[in-house]
Amino acid sequence: MAYDGIAAANYAFSHAQAGSTGNCAKYVRRAIEWGGVSIQHTEAAKNYGAYLQAAGFFEVAGAPVRGDVAVIQSITGHPYRHMAIFDGHIWISDFKQQPGPQGFYPGPAYRAAHPPYKIYRHN
Repeated sequence: MAYDGIAAANYAFSHAQAGSTGNCAKYVRRAIEWGGVSIQHTEAAKNYGAYLQAAGFFEVAGAPVRGDVAVIQSITGHPYRHMAIFDGHIWISDFKQQPGPQGFYPGPAYRAAHPPYKIYRHN
């Protein structure tokens, strides 16, 4: 089955919580699976880059499209890193993140530190 980024993003949007629950990896993985792609399970977002690639995603640069997934490197106090899915307007993890060019960063500590990240898109 092909990946449906729209379905995945819609799932993420409709299942997002009011604020962070600390479960970004689980929420984004469930959205990806709802979009039609099975992906290996892990609790840490930091492990998902390789798992996304194994499931047919590839790294992209430039403007994100609906269904793209961002994996963000760790910062002090956040060793598991972060991941989010783009819905066409905002990035969503376990909650709806702030709009804007750095909206994939989940909070002020990430926005201040600007850790490296990678954006993945499915074939």
